[in-house]
Formats: sequence, C-alpha cells, structure tokens
Amino acid sequence: AAFLNKRRKRLSLMVTRNALARLEERGITVDCPIEMVEPRQIDHRVGGDAVHQGVLLTARALDPLDLDDLGDARLVLALDQVTDPHNVGAILRSAVALGADGLITTTRHSPQESGVLAKAASGAVDLLPHAEVTNLSKALEALKRQGFTCVALDSAGEGRLEDVVIADRVALVLGAEGKGVRPGVRATCDTVARLDMPGAITSLNVSNAAVLAMYVLRNKLVG
Repeated sequence: AAFLNKRRKRLSLMVTRNALARLEERGITVDCPIEMVEPRQIDHRVGGDAVHQGVLLTARALDPLDLDDLGDARLVLALDQVTDPHNVGAILRSAVALGADGLITTTRHSPQESGVLAKAASGAVDLLPHAEVTNLSKALEALKRQGFTCVALDSAGEGRLEDVVIADRVALVLGAEGKGVRPGVRATCDTVARLDMPGAITSLNVSNAAVLAMYVLRNKLVG
C-alpha cells in the first residue's frame, strides 16, 4: 500500500531476497534505494517482537488533509484523544475493511504516524484519507452543516446505536478508553448512543467498539 500511494515519499527499503521477489510478483515497482539484507538485520532495527516479513520501508509521514479534502464522504470516524497507536492502527484497518471514507483526529493528543501504528493498520494508513483538525467540536459543527449526523459512542448513551436515526452522511465519534468522548465534544454531537452488551462485561476496547459501530452504521446507510 505504501508503494502504491502517490502521496507517500519513500526513502529506502531494507528487504530480504525472498521478500523482494514477493513484492515483484505483486507488480510493485520499488522506486527508492534497496538494501538486500538477512532477516536478523531487520530484527536488529525493529526489535525481535516485530513481525516484519522481511521488509522494512523507511518513508516520510503523510501530510494530514484538511476537513474539506474528505469530499463526498458518507461515513467518517472522528477520534477524540484516542492515543494508543495499536488501537488507532486497528481502527484504521477496520475502517477500510468496512468501507469508511475518512478519519478525523486532533493535532494534539493523537498518535503520530509510526511503524507501530502502520503495522497495526496493515496498509490502511495509505488507504484511508486522514484529516487533522485543531478543534474537534468546531470540525463536527462544520460536518453538521454539510449534512452529517454526528453520533458519539458511549456505554452510557441514551439510546441504542441500532435505533439512531441518521441522515445520508454520518460521523462516528469515539473517545479514549476510560474517559470516553469529552463533554464539550459530546454536546456538539446530534446524539450519544450505546452498544448494548448482553454479557457480564458491558464495555469493549475502543477498536472493537469501532468495528461493531461502523458495521451498524454502514448497514443503516446501505439500507
């Protein structure tokens, strides 16, 4: 995905012979300097716990987009101070799989693009348009003027997500684990909804909650 993204500035590639052959089989043209290495050399760079599959690309982080760059998006995610790169990466991966059209994060209290985040996202960093804003409440107000229904997800929400009435465009707002969506951001949203859990544990990891919520909202948009 990083090689197919025209916005990505690629600097260098450490790669094993077998991994390079797999890239070439997929029709990937490597347009940066290549260093042929053994797997242990990549292990040394990224740590023994990282599953690198014989490839390490060094690249510049993508410049974030403006809110207006999301264009005709119908389903977007807005993350309110979700800072864990593993969670954000997993959310990105799920967002692409479920057909979301964009991601909105704040300039502060959001993880920067990194190898950890990109690995968790499994290519989604280069596939999902990402807009960065300084004030999430103002950004949601702008989305509402564009016809979006803004839905905050909270385990104590007043209604079930399945019952929320949405317009033809929807923004799903997710907060950090523990504190959730901040009160000011929540007040900007059209509604605060919950995912009912029938088991003994009534809340989910934010990345898992994002999957279920996007699935529900995508079905409502299609329906």
